[in-house]
Amino acid sequence: MSYHLLTKAWRQGQARKPIAFSYILSRTFSHRSQRPSFGIAFDIDGVILLGNSPVGGSPAALRRLYDATGRLKIPFVFLTNGGGFPEAKRAFELSELLGVNVSPSQVLQGHSPFRELVKRFENELVVAVGKGEPAAVMSEYGFKNVLSIDEYASCFENIDPLAPYKKWTTKLASILDTEFDESIPKHDVFSKRVQAAFIVSDPVDWSRDIQVLCDILRTGGLPGRNVGSQPHIYFANDDLEYQTKFPSERLGMGAFRIALESIFNRVHPHSLEYTCFGKPHPSVFKNAEFVLHKLESLLYDDFDDLNHNNAPYFKTLYMIGDNPAVDIKGAQQTGHPWFSILTRTGVFKGKENHDKFPADLVVNTVEEAVDYILAKECAS
Repeated sequence: MSYHLLTKAWRQGQARKPIAFSYILSRTFSHRSQRPSFGIAFDIDGVILLGNSPVGGSPAALRRLYDATGRLKIPFVFLTNGGGFPEAKRAFELSELLGVNVSPSQVLQGHSPFRELVKRFENELVVAVGKGEPAAVMSEYGFKNVLSIDEYASCFENIDPLAPYKKWTTKLASILDTEFDESIPKHDVFSKRVQAAFIVSDPVDWSRDIQVLCDILRTGGLPGRNVGSQPHIYFANDDLEYQTKFPSERLGMGAFRIALESIFNRVHPHSLEYTCFGKPHPSVFKNAEFVLHKLESLLYDDFDDLNHNNAPYFKTLYMIGDNPAVDIKGAQQTGHPWFSILTRTGVFKGKENHDKFPADLVVNTVEEAVDYILAKECAS
């Protein structure tokens, strides 16, 4: 199913009567008397999918984590630095592409930690940058005054000197966001300062976005005005490269951050101050462990009794990834109980283990990784 068909189907689903995710989870997860002592975290790009196409036997591998009725029997999450869409929409798309029931709570994206910043910026004007629906993501998290960089830039005449040569930018924005109208500013951007910029996903128009972000960051949130204190800027991840259907790696958000920082530091007396989230930061893996524990608690009626001694939730947590500097490094830095598995379907294509960030196990595909885990854990 194509991306546009998936998007259309998701929107049609949104128009129907909403169903509580807790109900979906209770229907999806089976209740068993013997809980597994392990959980799994899957990277998506280069492990589960290349673009919108499954890779490495991922549908068959994931089906082994469900019982015959389609109910989850092994707790797992998707732990990705990617994003750009709300977790519910991404879960719907993954379910359609992979043929299994994926809950929104199983989707941990690079920008998911932005939820923790809602209290700080809930009522402040913030700008969301990136492909997909960055403003919708932030609004769903609870930010009440958020504009996409498409909307924000459209409020300022001549802010992008190259705009006359790339009319596609406005057309693309109108396709992705049905509520986008560049002639109607939602906020008074000429007097209200931008307090923070959030790079939600990979930016599309680097030249415009770097220009507008430099304007925001140099002036204290009011482009075209006097220089002011730098607003906050947050990056959902710092990946230099990632894998798509193209044979060689593509530049990611980390590359955009390097470009923005280099330019800002040349045009401003003070160095850019920023915060990056996403793998390989150990906090991301710790959060994944917490989410896996919550998922596991839905699998068993007697979970509280089983864990009454506050014993460790899992003896082993498996991180299956394709990027040694992100997936494998993150699992290694976090330490026990994480066990790293490196696939050859994405960024890593070496015959042997990676020199700098060697994984605990190297396999060709995610299907081989799941085979290994289930054989080792006697859960097949």
